[in-house]
Amino acid sequence: LAVLGAASSARAARRERRLRAKTTRAAVTMLEKDATAMTTPGEALKKLEQYVKERGGSRVLKRILIANNGMAATKAILSMRQWAYLELGLDQVFEFVVMATRDDLDANAEFIRLADTFVEVPSGKNVNNYANVDLICETAKAQKVDAVWPGWGHASENPDLPKKLKELGVTFIGPPSPVMSVLGDKIAANILAQTAGVPSIPWSGDGLTANLTEEGTIPEETFKKGCVTTAAEAVECAERIGFPVMVKASEGGGGKGIRMCGSKEEIEANFPQVQNEAPPGSPIFVMQLCQGARHIEVQIIGDEHGQAVALNGRDCSTQRR
Repeated sequence: LAVLGAASSARAARRERRLRAKTTRAAVTMLEKDATAMTTPGEALKKLEQYVKERGGSRVLKRILIANNGMAATKAILSMRQWAYLELGLDQVFEFVVMATRDDLDANAEFIRLADTFVEVPSGKNVNNYANVDLICETAKAQKVDAVWPGWGHASENPDLPKKLKELGVTFIGPPSPVMSVLGDKIAANILAQTAGVPSIPWSGDGLTANLTEEGTIPEETFKKGCVTTAAEAVECAERIGFPVMVKASEGGGGKGIRMCGSKEEIEANFPQVQNEAPPGSPIFVMQLCQGARHIEVQIIGDEHGQAVALNGRDCSTQRR
């Protein structure tokens, strides 16, 4: 009986704590709404402009197109509103425009409910919607947005997007096109790393360095030296750097366009598979297999003024498939 009584008391205490937490959250939400209600849109914009000016910013970004859906879009809107509330005391400073397919609308997706405006876009494969650079640019222009946030996946790593948005006078919230071109390609990124003096695993382009072009990219002649175009070239490279090797398509990803090969025969068998799994025309390279290694990523964020900071690192050795 004593044990049952203690358990009952513990449950009652937990219920009371949950009720208090719920009441506190409701009270905070009401206070936030009251604070926002007392500020007109014009006053909110002036406050944002003042914030940008005091920190040496060059442009105020108020109306933002979220060129993504699902969790990416939801997190973006919530995070930016939270930042605005913490920094400015206002959670409705930004105006969010989202792109939504019929599937998103039928599902009553949360990111649509959080947005101020939505634009319906074609359903189907992402090339019809969130990965369609021309559609994103047309939407940005029609909605008169100040900036586009691409999220992750879809068109977020397509260098054509920041390039075309720049031509429209719309800010791309992300790296500029040249940086994306270099770092978004596995071959170009390795050459850039070697140019910067970063130690590299033996591969088909080891030892290559380059002076970037005016556009900020690796010269085509240097880039091609890091590629293999036939199974015979891949075998020759593997014999030079040592088996086992990875045969990789620079435009592959997610386990596609990559094969481990421990012999000449395996390269000859796997090379066509790598070609078929990658986008047509994707460059291919060979890299020595680094065994017993861990996949560590460090996230770095920088701005157009040359300031950069390293954020959290993470161990991606085991990734959810």
